[in-house]
Amino acid sequence: MKPPRIEISDQPNPEAERILGNGLAAFNEATTGFNDRQPLTVLIKDPHTQAILGGITGKTSLGVAFLDLFHLPESLRGSGLGSQLLHAFEDEARRRGCAHAVLYTLSFQAPGFYEKHGWVRFGEIPCEPAGSSRVFLSKPL
Repeated sequence: MKPPRIEISDQPNPEAERILGNGLAAFNEATTGFNDRQPLTVLIKDPHTQAILGGITGKTSLGVAFLDLFHLPESLRGSGLGSQLLHAFEDEARRRGCAHAVLYTLSFQAPGFYEKHGWVRFGEIPCEPAGSSRVFLSKPL
């Protein structure tokens, strides 16, 4: 019998994400008795065109909210929209029963923004470019 082949790619693979996600969900459900993994997206849209201008993507699972991506264009920064987005993300996570949230950002991005909103650093790992790091933060909800 031929052994399975390992394949490496730099291309998105929706089929692989579906298979891996379903497999992990089945394992978690068999272990914990439930599967509550659910995407969580909070967007800002242009009122006229409905084009996405910025927002947050993440997920909730087993009582924890994971913030994956957060972006606002420069033109919207400093307006309070970022704080509103983050609060909406946290509020929806609470509504879903999450007791904690977690994220990572880069040292040159926004760790201070999150800390201003009650997030606490729990780890840091050096990365490129030299002098930069990935900053891991969490927040009790």
